[in-house]
Amino acid sequence: MITRELREAVARGLAAAGLDPADPGLRPTGIPGQYASSVALGRPLAAEALTTTLAAEPWIEKSEITGPGYLTITVTPEALAALPGRIADAGLACATSEALRGVTVPAPPAGDPLDAASWEEARRALAAQLTARLAAAAGAMVAGALHPERTRGASRDATEPAAAVAFAGADAVQFALARAVPGRPVRIDPALLARHVQDNPAYAVRYAHARAASGVRWAATSNVAEAAPPRSPADPGELALLDALSWLPERVAVAARRARPDEFARYLEDLASVCIKVLASPAGARAPGSDKLALATAARTGLAAGLGLLGIGAPDRL
Repeated sequence: MITRELREAVARGLAAAGLDPADPGLRPTGIPGQYASSVALGRPLAAEALTTTLAAEPWIEKSEITGPGYLTITVTPEALAALPGRIADAGLACATSEALRGVTVPAPPAGDPLDAASWEEARRALAAQLTARLAAAAGAMVAGALHPERTRGASRDATEPAAAVAFAGADAVQFALARAVPGRPVRIDPALLARHVQDNPAYAVRYAHARAASGVRWAATSNVAEAAPPRSPADPGELALLDALSWLPERVAVAARRARPDEFARYLEDLASVCIKVLASPAGARAPGSDKLALATAARTGLAAGLGLLGIGAPDRL
């Protein structure tokens, strides 16, 4: 959610500096809580005014020019510490933004992509469906209603996608198709999709959600008080998880703008990997109960929002 507020803050700063609106082009720096922007700043005085405006935000620690037309913005430790609670309060809306406000995208064709006759037809149909869904979550207008999915398997012929769904399940197949890169042959092995191992992305993301849900159940029943205020994150794994979660609305918007839902699916894979490592680590287990509960709740909420945008169920147990 932090990236959503950064977008809004940059927009206000550009207006205050007398600069034209511009997409900030947010990108990670590799440091949790730090975000780079590729805004074309123009005049030096205007650039200075922009950084001053941004630094005046109470949740921004500093804003500095790091090159011609580039900003590096660092949020406060308190902003990172508050992120889990904000995600929990927002629920599934934690993935939404206004990044594509004013943009109109076409509604995808009706029908369940998994009913397609071939893998490539299924990939194209699903990509169109997911692009529209992601765009709507990022504030775009969809020209025409999004068609509800038909009940899967109701009239499915004996095609390769149908056989894969029957063997591995619709959610596993849908995730595999969602992450398929356009322009490359679609290669889906139902036997691999059905494997319950973390090397299987179609399983790993759903497992991460279930693992986070388990963490919520564990922390909620622990004897450690839950009313303590959030502490500033210090553990590297915890910081990595918070940083990954902060990018959720931005990853939705970028994938929609580029019509590349596969990029969003792969972001969820990265988020799931960090989530599993943090919630299963001994360091995470020793964290105060309130922090463990907050982290697990935020991870569960963020993963559920992402999986929902891909049209995939988010199980509490696997």
